[in-house]
Amino acid sequence: MPEGGCCRCCTGFIFTSGLTALFLWLSLRPDSPTLSIEDFYLPALNKTLNDTSNTTISFDFKLNNPNKDKGIYYNALNLTIYYSHNFSLLPVANYTIPRFYQGFKKKAHRKQTVPTVGLPLDDAIREDLKVFRVDVKTAVRYKIIFWKTKHHSIKVGSNLTVNDMGALVKKKKKGVKLKSSCDSVQVSYCAHVCLLMGFVLLLL
Repeated sequence: MPEGGCCRCCTGFIFTSGLTALFLWLSLRPDSPTLSIEDFYLPALNKTLNDTSNTTISFDFKLNNPNKDKGIYYNALNLTIYYSHNFSLLPVANYTIPRFYQGFKKKAHRKQTVPTVGLPLDDAIREDLKVFRVDVKTAVRYKIIFWKTKHHSIKVGSNLTVNDMGALVKKKKKGVKLKSSCDSVQVSYCAHVCLLMGFVLLLL
């Protein structure tokens, strides 16, 4: 075979192999679970009840697996609830959800009532709108066919506005999505893809 034909054959093989590897990475890349607070209620802040003895917080925590063919193994999920007071965040409640597995395209709700500690009720009651914050920390592994990925840390959170009925203020009756400034799962997989593409270009 002529030298030029051999080079074209090798170049075509390398390019095809690179594209195949790239599409394989993209197809195996999991989407991070979507976490949200669907309901949030503090009876002590409900002015219609006129009763501050019940200082608990009730919430509905939703976990959604958007992947069509990938399950999610959650480590324990640690929820911390803060109250925004005088430009600072006061931790007022904690709750831990035990580890569990979530199947393809499945949704799960964890409804819980937790006691509060250190919530400044006198100040909070005077406000028409109160701001709380929920932070969630965990680590997950994705089940892809017959194998599991390494652990990926997840740290998300969001501010919640509570009205004078002690209830969560919602937009269009939807819950509040917990967000992260940096998604470790997507960053990790994007880094692998970029390295792969760089390697293919270097060979070419």
